[in-house]
Amino acid sequence: MISLLARIFIKDYEKYQDTVVRRKYGTLCAIVGIILNVILFAIKYVAGTLSGSIAIIADAMNSISDAGSSLITLVSFKLAGKKPDPTHPFGHGRIEYIAGLIVSFIILYTGVTLLKDSVVKIFNPEPVESSILIIVILIISILVKLYMSMYNRSTGKKIDSATMTATATDSLSDVLSTAVVLIATVLANFTPLPVDGYCGAAVSLLVIYAGISAARETVAPLLGMAPDKELVDEIEEIVMSHEGIIGIHDLVVHDYGPGRRMLSLHAEVPGDGDIYKIHDMIDIVEAEIYYKLQIEATIHMDPIDVNDPRRAHFLEVTEKILHDIDPVLKYHDFRIVPGETHTNLVYDVVVPAGYHTSDNELRAKIQDELFKYEKNVYVAITVDTNYSGN
Repeated sequence: MISLLARIFIKDYEKYQDTVVRRKYGTLCAIVGIILNVILFAIKYVAGTLSGSIAIIADAMNSISDAGSSLITLVSFKLAGKKPDPTHPFGHGRIEYIAGLIVSFIILYTGVTLLKDSVVKIFNPEPVESSILIIVILIISILVKLYMSMYNRSTGKKIDSATMTATATDSLSDVLSTAVVLIATVLANFTPLPVDGYCGAAVSLLVIYAGISAARETVAPLLGMAPDKELVDEIEEIVMSHEGIIGIHDLVVHDYGPGRRMLSLHAEVPGDGDIYKIHDMIDIVEAEIYYKLQIEATIHMDPIDVNDPRRAHFLEVTEKILHDIDPVLKYHDFRIVPGETHTNLVYDVVVPAGYHTSDNELRAKIQDELFKYEKNVYVAITVDTNYSGN
């Protein structure tokens, strides 16, 4: 249904990363979510009232909270689509992440409230009646929620929306929770145990788990998470495909919301090359990254002396030393500075975020290992953090 509506209401509906198209997809899915959740709430609330089932009523309240979540999603896409202004020069895209976090809080609140009501029902059970109509209503609810989960997740991936991914997770938990309610409704006819209360508690725990999962998915980009390995590999492939670039390092991706990412990196180039030609090549690379990935890139040129006859030897020694100390260690900006009494190897060592060894300890280890190969060679090392996470 979403695909059909997209073809009808969204121009250029296949341009998923276009800002306008993204906003229209988010708006469309949010409106459909509000309508379906309100309908589900109404029929489940009636069914719960008629049967006297706290589990069904709990499931109905979960549906109305989902309608509220869809409303928040609708508002967030409207606000996130606002153009950059002097106060927010990078746009308003992170509002989507904030909206996803609000949705997760609503889910958690609903789950905790339902858990409290279910515990009361366990200690003060009341008779539950079931009928074919109620069972049919619950089965329809499961099918509708399964569909909602599928279209939210599919659209969320296409337009890269954390909010819609959180909504999809919530819908999938609703499928499980309604299935539990269905089981409780059937079992209530065969046992005097307060199955309704226990199943209501199970539903609430599933809702709470969904809320925690949704919060985790939206908090990560707000805090500043490392880019996906696939994205880093794509960037490296684009940059290194240009002849004249020897290597890259210090890759940093800044996420200001879906459709608004920026990156910076250092490209190693021959120090004896034509600076005008190299600069033109860098401009081309930046344009290619934006065309293919919709990411604004800023690339810094690092000149490398590729003609020093000792370079190959010192590179081999350095690579072996770093690998022996820890295979995760990398290096860049390698320079050889000769002197009358000794030679300095100047380079940056790249370590993962939160590396277990201090910078000074790491420098000392590398120097000690280097003395095993070269007596009059010293290192001048800058320790960098790997912000790409790869």
